[in-house]
Amino acid sequence: MEQQVQRPSDEDDFKTGRQDDNRLADGGETAAVVQGLGPANADYDVETVERVYRKLDLRIIPAFWVLYFLCSAIRSNIGIAQTMNRAAGHDLMSVLHLTPKDTSTALALFYVAYVIFDCPSNLIMSKLSPRIWMARIVFATGLVGACFAAVQSAWSVKLLRFLLGLVIAGMWPGMSYYLTLFYPPSRTGKRIGMYFTAAQVSAAVVGLVSAGFQKMDGLGGLVGFRWMFLIYGLVAIVLSVALIWWLPERPLAPGQVRKRSGLFKFMPNAPEALKGEDALVHYQDMRRSYHARPWNMKDLGLVLIDWRLWPLTLMYFGVVGVGIGTQLYGSVIIASIQPNASSIEVSLLFAPIWIMDLIAILIVMPISDRFHRSRALFFSMGACIQIAGLLVVTFSTNGWAQYGGLLMVGFGLGPTVPNCMAWSNQIFQQRHGEVGVAAATALVSGLGNLGSVTTTYALYTGWPEDAAPGPHRYRKSNLTMIGILCLSIVSAIIMMVLVRVVGNPPSSKLYDDSGSEFEDGAARREAQERGFGRFPGFKRSARD
Repeated sequence: MEQQVQRPSDEDDFKTGRQDDNRLADGGETAAVVQGLGPANADYDVETVERVYRKLDLRIIPAFWVLYFLCSAIRSNIGIAQTMNRAAGHDLMSVLHLTPKDTSTALALFYVAYVIFDCPSNLIMSKLSPRIWMARIVFATGLVGACFAAVQSAWSVKLLRFLLGLVIAGMWPGMSYYLTLFYPPSRTGKRIGMYFTAAQVSAAVVGLVSAGFQKMDGLGGLVGFRWMFLIYGLVAIVLSVALIWWLPERPLAPGQVRKRSGLFKFMPNAPEALKGEDALVHYQDMRRSYHARPWNMKDLGLVLIDWRLWPLTLMYFGVVGVGIGTQLYGSVIIASIQPNASSIEVSLLFAPIWIMDLIAILIVMPISDRFHRSRALFFSMGACIQIAGLLVVTFSTNGWAQYGGLLMVGFGLGPTVPNCMAWSNQIFQQRHGEVGVAAATALVSGLGNLGSVTTTYALYTGWPEDAAPGPHRYRKSNLTMIGILCLSIVSAIIMMVLVRVVGNPPSSKLYDDSGSEFEDGAARREAQERGFGRFPGFKRSARD
């Protein structure tokens, strides 16, 4: 078991609030490094470190969960709007006289904007205040989402979907980047999985709650889907204001204080994530995030030409395409295989797909973190389950068996996206530092979402011949997605082999410390996988 070392004398100054002349701006300016806080190899006992990360979990993860829940609902509720109050002719397609091509174009335009603006948004976040930038994303998403209640024609739907992609860009990779300010890479997978469940619960709740919105059809002169757009948008706007206080600012090294400049002078302060001894323990465990060297365009260029980006992007391309396709067209597919189901029954059948996704995340992601060098295997197993589910949906002649295939797709999807993002954090933080995480997660997410463009524009309702009613409806689209998933699996295996053969050394000096090769407590523990040491029923690991 690890020994708890004596803390350095500087801790007394830290606890009593002594501050030197170092300053760190709320907008991301770099302060001088505070030296003399003990040896770089100082470690605290396992229980102390775990307690600190649990405190961070209670502060950060609920906020991320709620914001991702609402933003995911706003992004995806256009899918369920296509079937709401269909019998009364008050569904989105009928009210706005949309063709299937109009719908697929509108859905694809969201991802066009998302791909273009994802990386710039994340890079801006790394230079400014992450919490304020995240609150900005949620506010703008809620505002545009509420405007959907006023759409009157196909062009307005297309315009708002493009604007929604623009304002929400950077949210998903931004959350991943934000985590690396507080957690080592080997701990991010579980946390990404925690708030990624919000998307699954959101997809389920959108289906369930839409039944209530359908009961509001005609109330106040608004059809059901307009009420849904309006209420989700207004709630997100309220949440964005709360996030300014809820999310903590990036952590500071002991002895540093924040200097507020520019527009940030007018923003309220957020309580620090950790104080006293907890802050000191976190500093010793995560020195690399406290002393990250400010990045420049040369550093960004090194990230952009790193070959490790492309296998990760191809991995993400396949699984996110299937996920978005299921999210947007799941209710349409259910309606096609259960033609006698009412719109409310379709909504209720849609929800369990995402419950299966949630179950898979809760089971797989904690194990993936403990075997973080084998993320490719966990990713590939999830992709294989999706392939099996798509094969059942495609070739089974029994409607309930096809529905079971959709449940398999949901279960397989669960661990794939979080594993891909966690692996991106793991590789690019070690190799390129803060700019590596900010740029790589955004590029993997942004370029990978071309899979979503493929799904929404070229497949399913965007493929008129394949969408024609009949026993082979969507067969070609499903087979295309199976092929893309196979590409994702091959990319994951190639990535795993190349990283083990070539290695993953730092590309340059990453830290404003005495050297670029220093190790903090978390880095030493990451040298070996944690395994099942602290799982119930397994022997406790001394270096968990």
